[in-house]
Amino acid sequence: MEMTFSLRRREIVDDKPMVREVQDRWPALFFKEQIDAEFFRITNKMLLRTFRAAVDNYTPKLLRLYRARNAAFGKDMDDVMAKLDDETSDILRHRKDAALRGLPVFLREDPKELFKECLETDADDVALQGVAVAILYVLEDCGPGTSTPVQNIAIILEERVVLEDIPDTPTALAYLFGFLYALNISYPKALKYTFDTLQNVFMEIGPKCTQRVQSLKNKLAL
Repeated sequence: MEMTFSLRRREIVDDKPMVREVQDRWPALFFKEQIDAEFFRITNKMLLRTFRAAVDNYTPKLLRLYRARNAAFGKDMDDVMAKLDDETSDILRHRKDAALRGLPVFLREDPKELFKECLETDADDVALQGVAVAILYVLEDCGPGTSTPVQNIAIILEERVVLEDIPDTPTALAYLFGFLYALNISYPKALKYTFDTLQNVFMEIGPKCTQRVQSLKNKLAL
């Protein structure tokens, strides 16, 4: 993959192929280790290591911001924080999950544009139809009135599952971000502030960010 990088990059940037076409031509690019490697070839940054370190650093700061301004964000933030408060085990994992799930809410974007859910018994097209960029949580179908454990976390691009069996939300978001770079996919307009935050705050890439993201960046620096 290293030796074919220049050719692959030129094809992806110049020809703008569909994800399906890239997957057919460069299937190895969709392996977890190659997403990390391709991101490094493009940016000279380690994808997972950098992103996970940023999540560790910003999780407590983000959660403090969410709690301080919870009333300003309505039901979506209430749901994120209530779910975290209900957890009794693996608290650190759930804190990181809440910090990332609350990010689009804090930035005044719709978290449902990024985080999708379906039951394991749902037909594939129910979860994938019309979805251009998202993380999908496949939930166990335990019946009404019961908790629904996550059975699988996957990444959707252009109505296709391109990666699955991801262990947690931080890893899923890192791989999704890496895919957007590797495949030269623009950030979804409905999530431009969320991805601008991932780029400029979490990954520290880019000379400048939007005013909204700069405001968040300033708050996190306090």
